[in-house]
Formats: sequence, C-alpha cells, structure tokens
Amino acid sequence: MTNPLVTTLPDYDNLPDAFAISLAEYGAITLSGEEQSKYLQGQVTCDVNTLDDNNLLIGAHCDAKGKVFSVFRMINRQQSHLLLQPATSTNASLAELKKFAVFAKVTIDKAEDLTFYAIAGKNATDVLHKKFVELPNSLTPVLEVGSTSIVYLAGKQTRYLLIDNKENIERIITDFNLATYSQSLWDLIEINEGFPLLAPETVSTYVPQMLNLQAIHGISFTKGCYLGQETVARMQYLGKNKRALFSLQGTAPQASNDTIQAGDIIEQQLGENWRKAGDVLASYISDDGCCYLQAVLASDIDATTKLRIKKQEQSSLTVVELPYNL
Repeated sequence: MTNPLVTTLPDYDNLPDAFAISLAEYGAITLSGEEQSKYLQGQVTCDVNTLDDNNLLIGAHCDAKGKVFSVFRMINRQQSHLLLQPATSTNASLAELKKFAVFAKVTIDKAEDLTFYAIAGKNATDVLHKKFVELPNSLTPVLEVGSTSIVYLAGKQTRYLLIDNKENIERIITDFNLATYSQSLWDLIEINEGFPLLAPETVSTYVPQMLNLQAIHGISFTKGCYLGQETVARMQYLGKNKRALFSLQGTAPQASNDTIQAGDIIEQQLGENWRKAGDVLASYISDDGCCYLQAVLASDIDATTKLRIKKQEQSSLTVVELPYNL
C-alpha cells in the first residue's frame, strides 16, 4: 500500500525537493503485432521509424482534417509501442486508431494492466538512485529495469515516469517514502513546461501547431503521409496558423479547481472593453490562490496584455515565458 495522498496544493515555486505523483488518470494506448510500426507511421505526426527501446518520441494523432485527437509521449515497452497520455484524451484516439486497424496486422488496446507514477523534484535523481543503479537521462530517456519502465522527462522540473504492474509499482513507491500527490500536480508541471493537455472538451479542436507541437519536436515534416498531414504541412509552409499554446499565471480569487474548466474563455482588455482572446486547455489553482492556466491564444499576443477568465471577472493573468521558442 502506498502512502496516502497529500491533499494540499502547493504553488509551482514551492514544490518539495522530491515527491511522488499518483497518475491515476494517466494511461496509454498499446500497439503490438507484426505491422505495429508500419500502421502507426501512417496515423501520427512523429516519425515512428526512429523509435528504439531507449528513446522517446512526442507526437499527435489527428483526424483527416488535421485536428488533434491526442498528444502523446511514445516509448517501446516489451516489444509494444505505448502512447502515453492523460486518460481524458485516450478514448477518441483509441476508437479512431482501431477503426483503420482492421486491414493491418496490429493489435490496439488500452494498457489496462499498467500503473503510472512520477517521481519529481530537484532531488528526484538521488531518490531513484537508492533503488536503481542506472537511470535514464536526456540522451537515453527510456530504460527497462526488470519489469519497470523508467522514463526521464527533460524540463525545468526534474521528472521520471515509472511504469509497471500495480503491485510492483506500489512497492517501489512505498519504499521511497515520499510525499505523494494527486495528478493535479502533474498537470501543474505540464502547464509550466508547455506540454499540451487535452480534455474531452478540446479534443478535435486544434491543429498540431496551435498546440506548439512543432516547437517540442512533435511533428516530422519529412516522414511522408499520415492522417491530417496536408493540413499540418499547409499550416507550416504557408503560414496559415495564427494561434499558439501559452502558459498563464496570476490570481483568481473566486475560482477553485472545480470552477475553471477546459473550454472556458480567456478575455483580453482592449481599452475599456474586454474581448475574447482564446480558450482554456487546463488549469491548476494552488491553496494560496495562485492560478496557472494553459490556453490557446493568438500567436502574436503581447506579453503585457491584461488577461482574465471570462466567468471569473476578478481574475488577473499574464503570459509566462515557455521553456522553448515558438
């Protein structure tokens, strides 16, 4: 049995030096079989043929119009491809992948037998070394140690993703004896890292470039055809895209983690008036009232623009610099 979840919600600048996150609402789509790579290559934005047992790919699965079903991190585990992603975006993507798989030698399912935890914080590496002699890093981001897959996620916040069956993973987490938080803290880190988080309300709404996939190496422009490729290429080479993903931070005195939802409207101040600026993808509000949002806005928005959540008129938000260039 793992440690009980910590119920406090810290702000981003006051996270513990090492902590665990129970990813109860995280999951994966698994693909296995003789044609798993060939099939997936024609479905997603990343170059599946470059995947090996020790690297990590970022990609998106789109519909025929180039709208994104899901954004994932992709690894190999025990001869299968795993598309790691929040459970909120799994269902639509899984249904579409299965729809076209009847003509290929591939089996596609949810990873029902796997449990996911994260170990994060500036001392996370030292904690993991107490149990694992070798760990993944930025050059070799994926390692399998026995039945456990360990994935290193580069970024401002040190993070490792641990994947195994429930019994093994809970034994490992219990041995570490760390404060363990809910998945909301994972969302906080993803928001600050600028990694897209899709909810059911925002599935099939945006093309990959509106979610900054080109900036986080989630699109291959040389791999050839895949579902939605024409739209993605047109956006890239004809300069059609006018929106981008942003991280916002501020205060929302009347808001809570239950009152801000994916799809809520972000407004910008223009003179004495407020006009729609974009839409919320994900949110996190700490116990001290600090509000963190991920939103899609006009790509040329001025960093000094005053922003607020439409239904939270007392809120005040500003654009936060992302850890990558657009």
